[in-house]
Amino acid sequence: MTVGATKTAGSGPVTDGAAYEVVHKVVLPVEGDTDVLPLYVDFNPARRVTDPTRRAIRNGAPKTPPSFPVLSHQRSDFIAGRTSLKLPAHQRVSLGTYFNAFPASYWRRHTPIRSVRLRVEVEAGAEASVIVYRSSPRGTSNRVDTATTTTGGELVFDLPLASFVDGGWYWFDLVAHDEEVTLTRADWSVPAASARSRGSLSIAVTTFNRPEYAVRHMTTVANDADLLQVLDRLIIIDQGDDRVTDQADYAAAAARLGERFRLVEQANLGGSGGFARGMEEALRGEDSDYVLLLDDDVSIETEGILRALHFAHYTTDPTIVGGHMFNLYERAVLHTFGEQVDRRRFFWGPAAKSLEGHDFSERNLRMTPWVHRRVDVDYNGWWMCLIPLQVVREIGLALPVFIKWDDAEYGVRAQKAGFSTVTLPGAAVWHMPWTEKDDTIDWQAYYHQRNRWVAALSHSPFARGGTMPFESLALDVRHLLSMQYSAVAVRIKALDDVLDGPAHLHATLGERLQWVRTARRDFTDARVMPNSSDFPEVQGRRNLHAIQEPATVPESLVRAVLALLSQWRPVPAEAGERPAVEVPAMDARWWRLTRFDSALVTASDGTGVSWYRRDRSLFFSLLGKTLSRHWRLVSNWSELQGQYGDALPEFTSRQTWNGTFRRFSKEIEGDTAD
Repeated sequence: MTVGATKTAGSGPVTDGAAYEVVHKVVLPVEGDTDVLPLYVDFNPARRVTDPTRRAIRNGAPKTPPSFPVLSHQRSDFIAGRTSLKLPAHQRVSLGTYFNAFPASYWRRHTPIRSVRLRVEVEAGAEASVIVYRSSPRGTSNRVDTATTTTGGELVFDLPLASFVDGGWYWFDLVAHDEEVTLTRADWSVPAASARSRGSLSIAVTTFNRPEYAVRHMTTVANDADLLQVLDRLIIIDQGDDRVTDQADYAAAAARLGERFRLVEQANLGGSGGFARGMEEALRGEDSDYVLLLDDDVSIETEGILRALHFAHYTTDPTIVGGHMFNLYERAVLHTFGEQVDRRRFFWGPAAKSLEGHDFSERNLRMTPWVHRRVDVDYNGWWMCLIPLQVVREIGLALPVFIKWDDAEYGVRAQKAGFSTVTLPGAAVWHMPWTEKDDTIDWQAYYHQRNRWVAALSHSPFARGGTMPFESLALDVRHLLSMQYSAVAVRIKALDDVLDGPAHLHATLGERLQWVRTARRDFTDARVMPNSSDFPEVQGRRNLHAIQEPATVPESLVRAVLALLSQWRPVPAEAGERPAVEVPAMDARWWRLTRFDSALVTASDGTGVSWYRRDRSLFFSLLGKTLSRHWRLVSNWSELQGQYGDALPEFTSRQTWNGTFRRFSKEIEGDTAD
């Protein structure tokens, strides 16, 4: 038995004179969706899986461990309710899963909590065993304690957190003996006196022409009694022309929420404008301690929201607490385990020592060593992010950039002000994956370019932005070589706006999108038709896969130089009459497209086809423009960095944002306090 463990059977909660608060309930999916079941219950026997060391790889071991097939069927029929599970005789299940294991290392690192209490309640009259496990940062599992009840009742374990500095989780397995066992409830609790604060939250949802999603959020929140207890207000910021109020279920959902609901209608100011408005509305309410930013097109696990709030109460200092993102289409697939910003490149990406696109249905928590190492992040995506309003008061609202980089910049800004961000395991939403679209070449290319430069000029610690300017220019060249002229044209406009200084951000917030959409109409690569048959027939079939991807950096550079030189060739007349080849979106890489003078290229979302055509004069015109803009930006880096850094508090302030809101809405009256 682990020192300090307490076990009882058939009695009430053990308090030892101290009050405990439940911060992490064991929950189960009730809709019978076996796609999500691996995130809640693991039906497979425990197997030790370790990732190979570098030495083992050098000695011939595979770089990644073999994939293991699922050893048992998912049993949704075991699920008896939101917190209950019926386990047949002689069966065993593990709650060592993403949603039901306790992320001990995060509580150890970011809170003063040094012990956690596990309570497991089994229906009276049943004989069952509970086996408690913990993991190390390396992902190895250790059996901690076990208890058996012959009459049902409650089993309680007090478990230390002292050794979880670098990583590790707690979980338990349930074993049925000679008859069926019903798990009626299980939870993880901590000493309530250790809380730094207590507070409630407002939830802010920004939506644009997805009114059915917004109403679904309203219904989901209204149906969760536990969430309603800590909710001051659900704020829907409707920026579309397909209004939320026109939905058939809207009135009923709004009535159920009552005074807890507020609808704000304003012109389309993008995600940053919507979330900034949500922050402002939460501040104006003066009754919330936190604002939870939530995308409209997500599916929510409401227990995750409660876990984020409880965790925020116990953090040593005010902390931004975010949730992970799972794939809405492959529901057991995790996007990343954390997000960081590489300051030298000034670009976002998955946190070190983590992988993208991990499938928990293939390798669950107990089989995935790297998930047991605590991951520290720079920011959390605003698909789900809980922000203390104390942080908002101190560092301001969102960056006025419409879309892209607002969440990453906010995390970096908060970090510079001394506020941490934690992406908390067990708190998550399901969101459409980024792989379903390529927003770097459509109208969003403008925002990718401009906002990265704005964020870098505001926060980069490197002279002239490190490698970011070079990468920006290289990306423009790659687009040009790929005949994606529309993307480069709007990216050049983005650089012009950056050169104009920070005043352009609020001035163009509501209008720039229309300019971008209009400008792209002049380029054939931006015109999408439904079918390939809408274009002239291709000249013939080509073996695209015979064109191999460059294997090394020198080979890439040589191929790029040769592709640049080939742009001097006159464009054959037939390239403008018939496309040379048809290229699926996944194969449309620069080193392949440079071999052709024209091509039909499928849209990444599968909705249509565009005709890319090489234009020699346009290529060199755009190349000259992007070279001159990048030269000016790098040459004037220090001056621009001073402008953006000095203006950052002003253009993210409540007063400036409210001036913008007044331009696009009649609901803001008067000036705000600081």
